[in-house]
Amino acid sequence: MLVTGGAWAGQARSNCGCGLGTLLWGDRADGSILSQTMQVSTNGFLGSQTFGITSGTLGCEQPENIGSDDQLFAYVRDNLDGLAQDMAFGEGEHLETLAELMAVPQGQRVFFSGKLQASFGEIFVTGAESPELVLDRIRMIAG
Repeated sequence: MLVTGGAWAGQARSNCGCGLGTLLWGDRADGSILSQTMQVSTNGFLGSQTFGITSGTLGCEQPENIGSDDQLFAYVRDNLDGLAQDMAFGEGEHLETLAELMAVPQGQRVFFSGKLQASFGEIFVTGAESPELVLDRIRMIAG
């Protein structure tokens, strides 16, 4: 009975996620719809899951880069031509903004720009690369 109780608690956690409801009701999880509904309702009513995820509390894990990947991708997508030009020259406003969004320390940005310039042919092989592919190649090269 104790072994299955632990299994139910694990199932409830995976079904209901993290948050205050899971902390309050998780120990009482018996695998029933009622116990899981109590967890989900408490999480949803209090908005504790969102808070827990962004703060890394309430049994939630905080993402490493909240929103930064989306912002970085949007920038590359919207500025692909300008980035290509700046990379070819090894400097420029687009490249500086890219370095900032990628959290490259100020003292390493000249090296970063030079590395991308030297690898221009590896980043833009055909000239018809998608923004996703360009960003993946930049990340791989910038390491």
